[in-house]
Amino acid sequence: MSQSLIDLGEYLQGSPAAGVSSTEIRNEELIVWTTADRLLSLLKFLRDDQNCQFRQLVDMTAVDFPQREERFEVVYLLLSLKSNQRITVKLPAVDDAVIPSAAGLFSSAIWYEREAWDMFGIFFDDHPDLRRMLCDYGFEGHPLRKDFPLTGYTEVRYDQTQRRVVYEPVKLAQEFRNFDFPSPWEGMLNLPGDEKAEKQDEGGAA
Repeated sequence: MSQSLIDLGEYLQGSPAAGVSSTEIRNEELIVWTTADRLLSLLKFLRDDQNCQFRQLVDMTAVDFPQREERFEVVYLLLSLKSNQRITVKLPAVDDAVIPSAAGLFSSAIWYEREAWDMFGIFFDDHPDLRRMLCDYGFEGHPLRKDFPLTGYTEVRYDQTQRRVVYEPVKLAQEFRNFDFPSPWEGMLNLPGDEKAEKQDEGGAA
């Protein structure tokens, strides 16, 4: 375990301006926990403090744990070029939480937060341009939520007769099939290669 990470975690916990709830070291990485109301003060502290200088927001995303009361973990990955260190900032969030936008501190957060809104439906307050980024503007739902169906709700196709793109509900009607054997290949006779297996069995028995 890196002593520098331990020292940094203790330094952050001992700095009231940082707004740290707790810290932990997992897989040789320092994870800092905070809350939505203290997120911006923590990110600003990590960016500007002389002992930190995490000037780059490398990535920002979320993780969905639908069984939890606070189902989302919003994750920020920061990099300090001066100390060649990385740090992870996490905060829990409920389904309809409002997270303050970090776009005023890191310009890269504009794109990351748009993606998190598009994929997870997490709303970022004071974002300069919070709209869908990967899905269509009329898309229903947020695809990376664990309760989002794999097939989606609608399908998009080009209709030749109407000469335009149409949206239709997904229809996957399929008759119920019951296989009475472990594999669809089992129970089939005279498959290519069966004669070789029979000859080997006869030779082994002899």
